[in-house]
Amino acid sequence: MRSPKQIGEIIACLEKEYPFAECSLRYEKDYELLFSARLSAQCTDERVNKITPALFTRFPTLEAFAKADPEEVERYVHSCGFFRSKAKDIVLCARALTERHGGRVPDTMEELTALPGVGRKTANLMLGDIFGKPAVVADTHCIRLSGLMGLTDGAKDPLKTETALRKILPPEKSSDFCHRLVLHGRAVCPARRPRCEACCVRHVCETGSLCV
Repeated sequence: MRSPKQIGEIIACLEKEYPFAECSLRYEKDYELLFSARLSAQCTDERVNKITPALFTRFPTLEAFAKADPEEVERYVHSCGFFRSKAKDIVLCARALTERHGGRVPDTMEELTALPGVGRKTANLMLGDIFGKPAVVADTHCIRLSGLMGLTDGAKDPLKTETALRKILPPEKSSDFCHRLVLHGRAVCPARRPRCEACCVRHVCETGSLCV
């Protein structure tokens, strides 16, 4: 495992390389991020951003989503894959928010994960981006890169990755750190062809020296 100094160096280098750490999903309202995150499962953020403008125009309020026919929602989200389950979850989630939470997105892990279609990854995204709370979004980039850098033991389990990172990251930096891992994974360290020669953390990455 890495020393506190090495961890600090990784954080600092990524902060310098990616000063604007933000989610690539586009949204204006908090529940729109929640629904977009559901659509992004097994789908790219780029694809989600292409279909949500029309979806959010057709259903401009949370109440509109709550009253929606899932089959109509399906037509808007079809290209995101698994469209039937995603459409159903969005409508049921909207109903739960209006009926149980007064039309507001809750700000606790327990309440968020009790919503239809919301797991820990999405809940952490909401807690970090919407409510500014310490959060670790253990998506595929986060899991893979934190393992490569030696921040975790390389296990592919999201909960294990989340737990390990919570122990070593400063809470106030954890959410942005995960966003920066996504940006770094896309720009420099994709799974198939990592560009270690262009990596800002190669000097402190546990496996960077193996990439030639």
